[in-house]
Amino acid sequence: MDLFPIYLKLEGRRILIVGGGNVGLEKITSLSTSGARLRVVAPVAIEAVRQLADAGKLTWEARAFADEDVLDADLVIAATDQPAVNRAVFLAASRRHVLCNSADDPPNCDFYFPSIVRRGKLQIAISTAGESPALAQQLRREIDAALPADMGATLDALGQLRRDVISAYPPGEERKRLLHALAQRPVCEAEECPARLQAFPAGQTREQEVLP
Repeated sequence: MDLFPIYLKLEGRRILIVGGGNVGLEKITSLSTSGARLRVVAPVAIEAVRQLADAGKLTWEARAFADEDVLDADLVIAATDQPAVNRAVFLAASRRHVLCNSADDPPNCDFYFPSIVRRGKLQIAISTAGESPALAQQLRREIDAALPADMGATLDALGQLRRDVISAYPPGEERKRLLHALAQRPVCEAEECPARLQAFPAGQTREQEVLP
């Protein structure tokens, strides 16, 4: 069975994390910029998790997991060091058709956390479907070393240029070809940027060109 890669918008979504140790903290950290509402259920939590709770970054309920905890969750993560607890979390989520990830336990996972290379809004996710997280991490390091450090800024500039082109050019093959061509060129925010001049010769917009 092949995995289906997908990027989720999690802002405002409710994510239950069962476990307040280092594994739970790892998942919390990976979700910290998603805008999701994080809820931790664990009898005890490490200092870093408690500090995040004190700062209002998440809610922590200092108790053992109960099946009912998954009722108001959009995603569930089992992150304890007790396989039996993680299995119970997965089964409770499955009964209620809520997707669940069990850390380092592929049979009890509906989805996996990939290794990610980030440059601003650019994300490259790598998954081995749980076969070898170590290989995914090695590939992440190799891609990270090969990817230019300013790729995030380049993507921001390209995104703005794309929006300008879409506003100025009517839908069609010409616009499509131009957008693909611009993605092959260095892009910057300056007006004299070669890519911008290619899209808008002499600094003109498409509308300006057709005006009498």
